[in-house]
Amino acid sequence: MKLLLIHTRRFWYKVTDKALEQPESLEEIPGEASFENALVVFTSVEEGDDESVVDRAVDEIVGVADRVNPSIIVIYPYAHLSNRLAPPFKALDLLKKLKNRLTESTEIKVYRTPFGWYKAFQIECYGHPLSELSKSIERTGVGEVIRREVKKEYIILTPGGEIYKPEEFDYTGYEELKILVDKEVFGKELPGGVNKVNDYCRKFGFEWESSSDHGHMRYGPHATTMMEAVSQYSWMIASSLGIPVFKVMGTNTFDLSLKPVLEHAKLFGDRLYELEVDGRRYVLRYAACHQQFAMLKDWVISYKNLPFGMFEVADSYRLERRGELNICFRTRKFYMPDLHILTKDLREAIEASKKVQERIFEEARKVGREYIALYNVTRDFFQEHFSDVLEFVKREGKPVLVVIIPSGIYYWVLNVEYHIIDNLKRPREIATFQIDIGNGERFGITYVDESDRERHPIIIHTAIIGSIERYIYMVFDTAAQLELSGRTPYIPTWLSPIQVRIIPLTRDFLDYAEKVAYEIMGRGYRVDIDDRDESLGKKIREAAKEWIPYIVVIGKREVDSNTINVRIRRTNDQVVMNVSELINRLDEENKGYPRVLQTLPLYVSQRPSFSYHA
Repeated sequence: MKLLLIHTRRFWYKVTDKALEQPESLEEIPGEASFENALVVFTSVEEGDDESVVDRAVDEIVGVADRVNPSIIVIYPYAHLSNRLAPPFKALDLLKKLKNRLTESTEIKVYRTPFGWYKAFQIECYGHPLSELSKSIERTGVGEVIRREVKKEYIILTPGGEIYKPEEFDYTGYEELKILVDKEVFGKELPGGVNKVNDYCRKFGFEWESSSDHGHMRYGPHATTMMEAVSQYSWMIASSLGIPVFKVMGTNTFDLSLKPVLEHAKLFGDRLYELEVDGRRYVLRYAACHQQFAMLKDWVISYKNLPFGMFEVADSYRLERRGELNICFRTRKFYMPDLHILTKDLREAIEASKKVQERIFEEARKVGREYIALYNVTRDFFQEHFSDVLEFVKREGKPVLVVIIPSGIYYWVLNVEYHIIDNLKRPREIATFQIDIGNGERFGITYVDESDRERHPIIIHTAIIGSIERYIYMVFDTAAQLELSGRTPYIPTWLSPIQVRIIPLTRDFLDYAEKVAYEIMGRGYRVDIDDRDESLGKKIREAAKEWIPYIVVIGKREVDSNTINVRIRRTNDQVVMNVSELINRLDEENKGYPRVLQTLPLYVSQRPSFSYHA
């Protein structure tokens, strides 16, 4: 059963025509009515729904009604929420039961609009944070996923160990934390505006793919270079933590009839991509967990091997709501550089997590950012390991928002989310780490301890730089902050699709331009030559539009003196140097980063006009 709950100031409907050959009689329910302060519950009854689904739907609806306090609840049959509808007779029967059980469960009046009719309607939504909610409720059983609500307690925890209620904390000097708290705790509407990052993403060829399901992206040649560079860099980070790490690859489709797959999927509720093949239901993975855990359960592991990691850049799928989609940040398919670290016990996991945390800090600072942290922690872990939680917060060096949840709901005991505050003053989660105490047992992953007994490892989940797209979002947002402050926006040289653009003043200098290009390319850098018959001014302007870090202009003086004239985007300087000096600069700026082959031809004249405008 799918529900869309809208708290309305006013709602009116009127029957217009039959949607079924035998619709519900209008003698029982009026064909037209209007309401004020109504909680309208648009409802689709699906295949397999039964009375247990109705009971849980009642709980969901009453829970929302208790919070928004409507004068009336209106059940509105709405087939458009699902593509696997129950037969009409079954749907009507369950809708009647839904109305009757709601009437028994609340003092609020309950009304149901007629079934089997097309209806015109007008709706005016209040627009507060709880005014629009969607719910997905399914029958409990093999291969079926249900959503659970979680009660949360919010506190502010300082590095000194002080605990405050969010509404009582003094946010002076912690304005970014206040933005995160306003969103997460108080549900305040965030400021709108034009997000410069969206323009930057499109500029470099990160685009929506209109011929796919909404929320899927395509990557032009510029974007592809950046995706490959970050992907390779994520592996460099994972493999440099001081523990053995194994890189793997796997499938993205997993069978929901398998108990561990189903149990893990339940935790993600209605954000799952599901498909049916040959009568079996599958879920598209939302991270690398399923594949890595399926491999690990087949490995023979000794305590002597621990800790070690397993890494994959996993194509991942989450059925984000259309209104939440944001290019490069919130998409339905994305690439997650997922690292899982297996440890012998909780103490070893906590110590290993400190290394992960430090690397998360380091990678953000390389981009020029500082994170704001949100700590999700189970109540028993918070109480029994408060000193460890506090140690993590001390390492943050500033207060954090802590969300305390009931124990035993999730597979983790600690789940830390790292947010930036972007150019629109909105929190955006980038990196994360979790301490997982449940999936070792759930997926049958074991190791043999010193006493030759089988034990389940504690697993750290982490995306040290976040998803590939979200890391790029952070890089672009940093450029947006520069532009908003009046400075020249740029991206790091290692990530720039073209790192050096060579512009010969005329074709007479093309041979020297090619010699310079090949010398730089021979050191692993991405170079192109603007060999078009255009003015120097136009070529420089177009290179600047691509944010190319180094623009090399070559004329007679450069050829005669065996030098190059270099315009440096980051500093806006223009410097005469020799090629080896430029290579030394590139070597310094790219130290510790991957050198990825370019995805564009050497000559700009060979490019077509792209759909984007790099």
